[in-house]
Amino acid sequence: MEKVLNEFVGRSKEILGDNLVGIYIHGSAVMECFNPKKSDLDLIIVVNEKMDDASKRAFMDMVIELNESGPAKGIEMSIVTKDSCRPFKYPTPFELHFSVMHLGWYRDNPEDYIQKMNGTDKDLAAHFTIIVKRGKCLYGRAIKEVFAEVPAEDYLDAIWDDIAEAKEDIETNTMYITLNLARVLAYKKEGLVLSKKEGGEWGIKNLPQEYQPLICDALSEYSDGVDADYDLRIAWDYAEYMLKAIM
Repeated sequence: MEKVLNEFVGRSKEILGDNLVGIYIHGSAVMECFNPKKSDLDLIIVVNEKMDDASKRAFMDMVIELNESGPAKGIEMSIVTKDSCRPFKYPTPFELHFSVMHLGWYRDNPEDYIQKMNGTDKDLAAHFTIIVKRGKCLYGRAIKEVFAEVPAEDYLDAIWDDIAEAKEDIETNTMYITLNLARVLAYKKEGLVLSKKEGGEWGIKNLPQEYQPLICDALSEYSDGVDADYDLRIAWDYAEYMLKAIM
């Protein structure tokens, strides 16, 4: 993905000019578990001031083009202003966001997308936490100059949102929910900021033996990109057990 990232940085500099503070990568790409079949490229772009619609449109056109050359799950990015990063604001305001789930909306009605794709996003607390702890600056000012520490209660609230419906979701998204529950509990118990892969490995060491096959299957699917054959009864029991342990 180095070529995609290099082009993303170069074209971001052209579009944003002096308004660009920095470009930062987080997620699996910096946590040593990137899998082009299962991962996306997670990026945060920080700007000095709010963007006008023309700049947003040019930026989105660039992202859509590069997304075609990205990993299977594409590019996920958010643009935020520097005053949302230090001091940290929660829920965090954002100027623009993109992930592949929004691709159709932008292609069908870009003007509507530009007008409406802004607001606040709790997930940014989790993204900023990973940037501060383990992220990488691709361009611009150093991470410690731009991002404040995210309060623990805000980070926990953000990652809780991701697993609150685990009992309903685990049957259809077993790998993701299984590993995510483990990394949330690892943070709750030990303050560890982990990747999904590291969360699963923590679960192997720390969770009841009856859930070990489920976690091993999830780790194998995450690493190999091959769908696993899960025991969904065990998966549901696991979700119930983990939610009680986290709450």
